[in-house]
Amino acid sequence: MITAIVTIALIALLAGLALSYASRSLASESDGLIEQVNALLPQTQCAQCGYPGCRPYAAAIIEDDAPINLCPPGGDNTVRRLADLLGKNIVPLAEEARHGHIVAVIDESRCIGCTHCRTACPVDAIVGAHQLMHTIIESECTGCELCVIRCPVDCISMQSSA
Repeated sequence: MITAIVTIALIALLAGLALSYASRSLASESDGLIEQVNALLPQTQCAQCGYPGCRPYAAAIIEDDAPINLCPPGGDNTVRRLADLLGKNIVPLAEEARHGHIVAVIDESRCIGCTHCRTACPVDAIVGAHQLMHTIIESECTGCELCVIRCPVDCISMQSSA
């Protein structure tokens, strides 16, 4: 019985080592490029580009030739950096992604200080303590709307910034 357990464990260990070696030595070139593109994206995971996060969008740019101008939080600077990296033409931010700079605004009279919005914010643009009023740092807000969904009292709205 023990011999069988040890044999199966050794086979599993050897298979794991072989798979690990194969994944490192057979890694495609596109994986490295995907990581470079992903590093240029703002990492807000807001899904405004139509993909569930920055890494899937980066993979779509490399593997599916998705447009490089779909990231509102990254804006024109990210489009420029992606174009430089990939040797593509610089194009303006896609019209559906360019709706001015939209930021979250908290109706402070209705805020209960639950901190749900603060924990949802991927760029730490919300300040406030537990059970105290919260506010948005407008210059840090990317307009991802993740805080709006999490607010239990609906005191957050999206507005065009000045």
